[in-house]
Amino acid sequence: MSEQVRDVVIAGSGVAGLSAAVYAARADLNPLVLEGDEPGGQLTLTTDVENYLGFPDGVGGMELVQQGKEQAERFGAEFQYGSIESATFDSQPKELSLSTGETLRTRALIVATGASARWVGADGETALMGNGLSTCATCDGAFHRGDDVVIVGGGDSAMEEALFLAKFADTVTVLHRRDDLRASEIMATRARENDAIEFAWNTELVALHGSSEEGVTGATVVSHPDGYPAAKYADGVDVEVSEIAVGGVFYAIGHEPNTDFLRDTPVELDDSGYVLTADADESWATTETAVDGVFAAGDVMDHAYQQAITAAGMGSMAALDAEEWLNSHLAAASETAASVPAEADD
Repeated sequence: MSEQVRDVVIAGSGVAGLSAAVYAARADLNPLVLEGDEPGGQLTLTTDVENYLGFPDGVGGMELVQQGKEQAERFGAEFQYGSIESATFDSQPKELSLSTGETLRTRALIVATGASARWVGADGETALMGNGLSTCATCDGAFHRGDDVVIVGGGDSAMEEALFLAKFADTVTVLHRRDDLRASEIMATRARENDAIEFAWNTELVALHGSSEEGVTGATVVSHPDGYPAAKYADGVDVEVSEIAVGGVFYAIGHEPNTDFLRDTPVELDDSGYVLTADADESWATTETAVDGVFAAGDVMDHAYQQAITAAGMGSMAALDAEEWLNSHLAAASETAASVPAEADD
């Protein structure tokens, strides 16, 4: 175990974590950023980012992350590979057990570990993610003007993504493994009434075609009247196999917040695993969690927006909240120490 006690450790090196690092470093808190097993987070899977303020010509996702890291390092933030496997919050300082085997001690913790988009498991998706395959229509939809695109999913998020894509794409085909949507009736109705949106029922994606240079050029889909055709296809059941030409594919089957290390701690999570933060009053929320000195920012606590720009804003909020907490905590500790009478000399 390291004997050093950090003022603040930031778990996660995506936009939220990097923004928190910049603010914490400028406040002379000497933050240590745990980069995680996939440094940079989901933004590194995005080829071009066009909706991040300050980059009128767009910026590569990896470039934006790298610039953020350099900016944080310029102010004194330190970076270390690894992720938190378990945490102990019942004493001060807090103890963090890392995937590297090391144990860190810190007064404050900012959780910015993000959320991982669920993938289908189709052949070719790893090579084509960020090259015509995306998990964010808001981020990448504008790159598909005039294309025929496919969206995988059947919930409200899939309908929202389909409606957004319909503004740019020539056609949007929703692939759903059943013949009934999980989406709310109002969202399903809006999608069904949009002339640019089509539905392929009882149909699933099993392979993607294309290259990093060309992007997505096509897909293999399977269908079965009883639904869930991919499992039947894998089991050798007779299904209909089709090849379709598409210029883009979007996954909208949900996200998994990266909060496993918090499940046995007093930090409160919702039913989906997202960190719950405290209400400051009836009109605003803070980044504070149920544990004193633990804060959360970005997609790990935001299941609504999940944008780089909102994650960056929340990262700065978490750092400011942590700075205020540390100042009050250290001041209280100093007052307590000063109030203890000195022992008389013998």
